[in-house]
Amino acid sequence: MNALTLPARSPDEKLQSIIKIAILAVGGQGGGVLTGWIESLARAQGYAAQATSVAGVAQRTGATIYYIEMAPMGDSMPVFSLAPTSGDVDIMIAAELMEAGRAILRGFVTPDRTTLIASTHRALAVSEKMVPGDGIANPDEVFEAARLASDQLIMFDLDRMAAENGSVISSSLFGALAGSGALPFPRAAFEDAIRASGKGVEASLRAFDAAFARAQSGSDAPETAAPPSSRPAAPRGPKAQLQAWQRLEEEAQRLSTMAVLGLQKTVAFQDVDYGREYLDRLRQFHDLCPEDAALQEAAAKYIANAMCYDDIIRVADLKTRRARFERITQEMKSGQSPLHLTEFFHPRGEEIISLLPAGLGRWIEARPRLAAWIDRRLNRGRRVRTHRLSGFVLLYALGGLRRLRRKSLRHAQEQAHLDAWQAACLDLAQRDARAATELLACRRLVKGYSDTHARGLSKFARVMTAAKLVDGRADAADWIARLREAALRDEEGSELEGAIKTIQSFAS
Repeated sequence: MNALTLPARSPDEKLQSIIKIAILAVGGQGGGVLTGWIESLARAQGYAAQATSVAGVAQRTGATIYYIEMAPMGDSMPVFSLAPTSGDVDIMIAAELMEAGRAILRGFVTPDRTTLIASTHRALAVSEKMVPGDGIANPDEVFEAARLASDQLIMFDLDRMAAENGSVISSSLFGALAGSGALPFPRAAFEDAIRASGKGVEASLRAFDAAFARAQSGSDAPETAAPPSSRPAAPRGPKAQLQAWQRLEEEAQRLSTMAVLGLQKTVAFQDVDYGREYLDRLRQFHDLCPEDAALQEAAAKYIANAMCYDDIIRVADLKTRRARFERITQEMKSGQSPLHLTEFFHPRGEEIISLLPAGLGRWIEARPRLAAWIDRRLNRGRRVRTHRLSGFVLLYALGGLRRLRRKSLRHAQEQAHLDAWQAACLDLAQRDARAATELLACRRLVKGYSDTHARGLSKFARVMTAAKLVDGRADAADWIARLREAALRDEEGSELEGAIKTIQSFAS
């Protein structure tokens, strides 16, 4: 992410009778705390101040707008507005990058008066998460718009800076506001406002100090976060299993780095024998096209993803791992405080039936009335409180069913689907390795479980069927890639339908 600090106008030019500040923040970012600090700061400096807020929509579809107006106390009380208006905001504070973009679109940021303070980190919106593929908005467009729209611009990763100092983003936003010089108050007054709150003072002051220094430094060098370590934990287990793992790892290393990563994933999903199955599948592509690195990498990546499908067993296993509880504790900064954790589940009857042995599961599926009866009894939302022993044991026991996974109906279905897809890719690779590479990548369409998995599987089937229509064409790889990207971009499937009709028009 880029970190930007553009020159500000002088305090005399910026000072008006009423100073207007708008804050956009989502839940957990301390927008109310920041608003309280600014309000108490203004009153301590002899200003009249008023703060209001308009709540946003839940699930990250909109931020809460906090609005503050302040003016020096005079003979009469000033009349304040209750909400910001376009073109009439002096200071705009956005606790997340795309909220800065929203503020610009709504006209709250203007080049003749507004100081824009925004964090460059992302908290993805629901609209971004809903896209089947990569729906993350382009941050460069927001950076460029912010440069053009603001009078003074301060943008860097304020969230990370706060976390590094053991605090939350409200503290670093307050420090950046102080460092911007947009308010006519001394630094000590800002710090006194934090001390007066009496909660988390030392950590808040550390984050405040770091952001203050960064805002005043004028640095516009891009921030580079240290890449996370990708080295997995050392494997543990019986000696025979460790020796088998080492042999598989050595074999995977002779294939490619991606093969090693795929092996780690499949073994963690099931067991060492499952890792052997993965390498056996991968070697078929290697033997067929040993010199085609792109095909080998695609096969290593997407076969591993296909073998590690999402089911209730995997979800329960992931939710009860120690590393997850440690990460949540760290992110919530709960320390020694009690942490209550509730998991939300909504399994359909199909998911429960799929856990049964393959023969019994097929017998039930062949009787729609029985399957519907099971669905009516089980298809409802559940809340499992894993901070309690009973809830944790329930999920832990479900995760332990992976020892029986190979006998389940879901595993039989996934293996049949995987065999058919792999056979189609191998057959195509004999004629067109580039097209086969794109066909392997179509596995991106299948992910998740329950309704998400069903929708992805439907799109995958349509793409695989349409891919047969371009078999033998010189541009087959391009058309397969176009089909896949159309399916990934559009949740409803209308764009994919258009691409299929285009192919049908010239294939016929």
